[in-house]
Amino acid sequence: MSEESSSDPQAGDQSGADQSGADQSGADQSGADQSVGGRAPGDDFQQAFWAAKHALSAATATAFSRHGVHEGQQFILRCLWTEDGLTPGEIARRLGLATPTVTRAATRMEVAGLLRREPHPGDRRLVRLRLTERGSSLEEAIAAETAKLTELALATFEPDEREAVIRALRAIRRNLTA
Repeated sequence: MSEESSSDPQAGDQSGADQSGADQSGADQSGADQSVGGRAPGDDFQQAFWAAKHALSAATATAFSRHGVHEGQQFILRCLWTEDGLTPGEIARRLGLATPTVTRAATRMEVAGLLRREPHPGDRRLVRLRLTERGSSLEEAIAAETAKLTELALATFEPDEREAVIRALRAIRRNLTA
């Protein structure tokens, strides 16, 4: 996951619209594929992957914004729900992000009341990120939103197809990070 990826907790506008407001996703407003360079987008892996990633990003942003969580921040919250008190560097390593990316997201999350910074007991240069009551209380809501999004995204897939998609995505990641 790069700092510029749409799952970056500090990613900017992921709307897919250019300055004129035109949709750049390769789909018309109904979601139907349009021809790109003489080929249907579904025939081109990069276009198909981008369009799916963009659609998931938009749906995620909508779902989590209801809870005051920006897209990507759910991954930081999940780390802290599993083990509260991690440093930004520890979270960054777990998520495959740069530490400054997590630090910027933590600043935004602190302002939103999701977490607080505490001095590290063994190293004054470090801070630990601790969930606030509000941050802790969102675990069930975010899990429910995630489950709904997953079900929506995979609604037309049979169980074996769902497993195949997950295996393929993991293989793509391995291929690109090897």
